[in-house]
Amino acid sequence: MPTVSVKRDLLFHALGRTYSDEEFDELCFEFGLELDEITSEKDIISREQGDTKAEGASDVILYKIDVPANRYDLLCLEGLVRGLQVFKEKMEAPRYRRVSPTSGEPQRLVITEETAAVRPHAVAAVLRNITFTQERYDSFIELQEKLHQNVCRKRTLVAIGTHDLDTISGPFTYTAKPPDDIRFTPLNQAQEYTATELMNLYKTDSHLRHYLHIIEDKPVYPVIYDSNGIVLSMPPIINGDHSKISLNTKNVFIECTATDLTKAKIVLDMMVTMFCEYCEEPFTKETLSGDFINRKVGISESTERIAQLLTKMCLRSEVMSDGEQIEVEIPPTRSDVIHACDIMEDAAMAYGFNNIIRTTPRTYTVANQLPLNKLTELLRQDLAAAGFTEALTFALCSQEDIADKLLKNISDTRACHIANPKTAEFQVARTTLLPGLLKTLAANRKMPLPLRLFEISDVVLKDETKDVGAKNNRRLCAVYYNKSPGFEVIHGLMDRVMQLLEVKPGRDEGYHIQAAQGNRTRKPSETVTFNDDSSFFPGRCAEIFAHGKSIGRLGVLHPDVISRFELTMPCSALDIDIEPFL
Repeated sequence: MPTVSVKRDLLFHALGRTYSDEEFDELCFEFGLELDEITSEKDIISREQGDTKAEGASDVILYKIDVPANRYDLLCLEGLVRGLQVFKEKMEAPRYRRVSPTSGEPQRLVITEETAAVRPHAVAAVLRNITFTQERYDSFIELQEKLHQNVCRKRTLVAIGTHDLDTISGPFTYTAKPPDDIRFTPLNQAQEYTATELMNLYKTDSHLRHYLHIIEDKPVYPVIYDSNGIVLSMPPIINGDHSKISLNTKNVFIECTATDLTKAKIVLDMMVTMFCEYCEEPFTKETLSGDFINRKVGISESTERIAQLLTKMCLRSEVMSDGEQIEVEIPPTRSDVIHACDIMEDAAMAYGFNNIIRTTPRTYTVANQLPLNKLTELLRQDLAAAGFTEALTFALCSQEDIADKLLKNISDTRACHIANPKTAEFQVARTTLLPGLLKTLAANRKMPLPLRLFEISDVVLKDETKDVGAKNNRRLCAVYYNKSPGFEVIHGLMDRVMQLLEVKPGRDEGYHIQAAQGNRTRKPSETVTFNDDSSFFPGRCAEIFAHGKSIGRLGVLHPDVISRFELTMPCSALDIDIEPFL
C-alpha cells in the first residue's frame, strides 16, 4: 500500500479541527485508511542515518498514512482532506467540469506518427489562475512523484511533465527524433545538451539514472516542442529549464506521455482534480439497486439512506423515480470504481464495518482437507522417514531447464510459456520437478555424500480440454546423488511408495516396471513427463505401470544431463504421477 506523509498541523488546519492521535487513527479506520506511523523528519533521519545527520532537521510532526493502492485520489494532502471532509459530511462531494479559456482557443497538443516507435500516447490539460504557496507547491511536486512510483510504474507506463504556460506558446507538438537531433537546456542546468549527452550525464544521477533504460536503446527519443521550437520536455527523463514552474506560476500546462492511454488519462485526471475544481473528463454514471447493496453488505437500509452513504464517499447518488434504483455519479477522481461491487464496498465503508451486525451463515459446511493435499502430506512424512530431504523449488523455470538440459525438444514438453518474461530464469511453468531438484543438488554439491532429495508438487501441462488451456498435475520426484548411481536406492524408494499407497506388485491390478521404450506413443489423456528416455542413460531407464497405466519413470540420468546441471557424480531419479492413486 502507498504511504502518504502529511504534516499533522497542516492537515488539522485543512480539516478545520484538531484531533488527538487516537481520534485521528479511528477516523482513518472508518474511512478505510490506516495511520501507520507518527514521526518527524528529524526522527526519520536519525533512525536511518544517525543522530549527527539529524541535527537541524525539522521537528514538525508527520502522519504517515497507508492508503489503498487503487485510490490515487488520496495520494496528496488535498485529496485526503477532500475525501475526509465529504465523509464527515462537512462539505458536498465536488463536481468537476471542463471549461474553455476566457480568451482564445483551447491549447492543442499535436501527436506525430514518429512517436509510435517509442511512446505513442499523450494527453494534456491546463490549470488556470493557480495560487501556489510553498506547501501547495511541495504537495503538487510530491503528488507527481507518488503517481510516478505507483500507477505510472516508475515512468514506464506514464511520465508527467508540468510547465509554466505563460513562458511558452501553443500549439504544442509531441514527436520523436534521433537523440543527436534533440538539443535543449534541461531542468536546473545552465547549458544546452544533446539527448545523447544528457543520457551520459544522468548515468551518475542518483534519481534520474533509474529511468534511462526506458528509452536509451530506442532509435528515436520522444520530445515536446512549443510553437517557437522551445523544448518543454524529453519524456520520461527530464523537463526543459525554460518552462519550469515556480511559486509565481499562475497557469500550469500538464502533459502526460504514455505507453498506456488509459493510465495516462487516470494520471491526468488526478493531477487536475487534486489542484483544480475542473476536470478534462466528463462524468460517468452507474445504476444499481438498494437491495443489491443491502444483500451484499448484510444490512437493511432504505434506498435514500444508501444514497446518503455513497455521497459521503464522494460518489454523488440520487434515488431514481421508481424508488428502488440508485443513480451514482463516478467522478474522475475515482478511477478505482469499475464495477457495482466497488460501489457496494464504499457503501459498507460509509456505514461502518463495526456497525454491521454479525449473523450466522445460512449454509452450514464442514471444512475438510482436499484428498490430494492429504495424500501429499502423508507421503511427505514417510519419504522423510526413508532418509530423503524435502526440497521446495520454483514453479517457473527457464526453457533450457526443461528442454535442452534434459536433452529434449521444447515443443515436445507441453510447456506453458510466460508472455514477456522479466528474467530468463522464469520463462515457462515447469513440466517436471527434476530440473529443480538437480539445481538444488548443484547448489549443495559440497555437502557430504550421498544426497537424497525429493519434492511433491504441481507441474503445469497444456491441456486443450480445459477452459484455461492448461492443468496442474501433482507429481512426486526424487533423486539420489553419490559416487555410484544407486539405482537400487531409487528402486527401493519406489517400492516403499507403492507399499504406502497399498498397491501390490503385479501386472494387472498392481504395479510393475519394464524397460522404457523410446518414443512410445502416448494417449492424449496420459500425463507422462518423459516422452522418451533421452534424459536417462541408455538401458538404465524403466517405465512404471500401476493398474495397467504408465505413471512415470525411474532410472540413471544421462551423463550429459548431469554435466549440464554442473554436477560431477552419477545420479538416479524417480518421477511419478500420484493423482491416479486418489
